[in-house]
This record gives sequence, C-alpha cells and structure tokens, in this order.
Amino acid sequence: MCSKFAAINVLFAAALAISSKSLEATPSYTIEQAVDLAQEHNPEILIARKKVIAARGDFIEARSGYLPWLSSSGLYDKRQTQSETNLRQEDYNAIVKLEQNLYTGGAVSSQVAIAQLNIAKANYDLQETISRVIMDVRIAFNELLLNRAKVHVHEDSVGVLEQELKSEQENFSAGIVAKLNVQRAEVAIANERPELFTAQTDLRNSHLRLAELLGIDVRPAAQSPPFEV
Repeated sequence: MCSKFAAINVLFAAALAISSKSLEATPSYTIEQAVDLAQEHNPEILIARKKVIAARGDFIEARSGYLPWLSSSGLYDKRQTQSETNLRQEDYNAIVKLEQNLYTGGAVSSQVAIAQLNIAKANYDLQETISRVIMDVRIAFNELLLNRAKVHVHEDSVGVLEQELKSEQENFSAGIVAKLNVQRAEVAIANERPELFTAQTDLRNSHLRLAELLGIDVRPAAQSPPFEV
C-alpha cells in the first residue's frame, strides 16, 4: 500500500514539474511589460543607442584636439670594427616630444561643434525610434488580442455548426427532416471553417509581428507561440 502511494506521489511530482516547465517556457506579458521588453531588446532601438555611443566617442575625439599630445621615437645603432678603437660601438638616440596646437584656424572648435550636433541628432533619433516602437508594440499587442478573440468566436461557431450537422443527420436518418436540411448544415460548416483558418493565420502573424518588435527570436518550425498576452 505504501509503495502504491509512493508511486502516485512520484507521478504527481513529475506532472507538476512538467507543468511548471511548460509554464516557464511560455512567458505571459501585459502590454506594459511588452513595452518595457521592447525598449530593452528591440533591434531598431539597440541600433539607435549604439549610434548615440558612437557620436559621443566622436565628440571625445574631436575635443582631444585642444589637448597636448606626447610622441616619442628612438634609434639604436651598433657598429662592427676590424681593429680596436676608442670610439663607442653602439649609438643610442631617443626623442620625446610634447606638442599642442596653439592655433588651428577654428578647425578644432568646428569639429567639436559638429560632434555636439551629431550627439543631439543621435539622441533625437533615439527618442523618435523609442516612441515609434512603443506605438507599434501597443498596436500589435491589441491586434493580437483581437485576432485571438476572433479565433475563439470562429472555434465556437464551428463547434455549434458541427453539432447542428450531427443533429440534422440524425433527424434525416430518423426520417424527420429532408436531405436539404443536412446539405444546408454542411454548407454552413464548410463556409465557417475557412474563416477559422484565416483567423488562426492572422493570430500566428500577430505573434510573429509582436515577437519581432520585442526582439524575441521565433523558431520557424515552432508549433506554439513564444509567449502569451
């Protein structure tokens, strides 16, 4: 008896583990969580941020024109002689220079001004990209909810029509209704199934569009969506 309960406990624990794993594998996001995720991982936003960093680097490089710079050079020479001599056989020469531009005709200040404008432009482009992506995420999120609701509606319709077809077939077999009733039910369900297929396709496309905005990789052969909303 104890071994039987132990086996049941093991199976129950395994079922819980599988259930927990499947839940972890398919995260669920609210619209605000989706917006936050897009701001962190959207490819367009990441590129815009890199452009800001690059513009700041160009500004630092341009501003370095005001600073002195250090340079050095050296020479080593060794002579070989066939007879003894009092001259040194090795010569050393080292030069260290500290230089600074005193007048550049405004070249450095112009480069700094251009670099500052590039930083401002990169920051503006970043904010514009973030705003546009956030709007796209909200639209895609609501479209996904709408398409999911359409799938449920058409699934329910197909279920109801299948029951009606079954009922008409039974009534026809019992001689209660004519063959025309069965044919009408068959036509109704035949018209509804393509609508369900279209809704399911739209739902899959909505998941792909939102995943693209969120920066989530989707496997081409994936049967289930990478996330839920």
